[in-house]
Amino acid sequence: MVRNRPRAVAKTQIENERVIITEWRFVAGAETGWHKHGYEYVVVPGMNGNLLIESDEGENISELIAGQSYYRPIGVEHNVVNANDFEFYFVEIELR
Repeated sequence: MVRNRPRAVAKTQIENERVIITEWRFVAGAETGWHKHGYEYVVVPGMNGNLLIESDEGENISELIAGQSYYRPIGVEHNVVNANDFEFYFVEIELR
């Protein structure tokens, strides 16, 4: 099924030889689009909320808590969707 969702907005804060730090902002229902990370990364939620994670394995709702970081390995293909009825944001830190 093709969905017509708004796109999340990515703003690079720092990019150097060691890290890429990006702030992601999602209006309600916005998505990143399907992508695969070329680096290991850490996500730091800026607020409490829920994200829908779509992957080849199916869909999963992740409950995020402000400031409670999580780690993901390189190479997982997925799409991230704001499952809240409010704007949501997090900071993503990719480790080169």
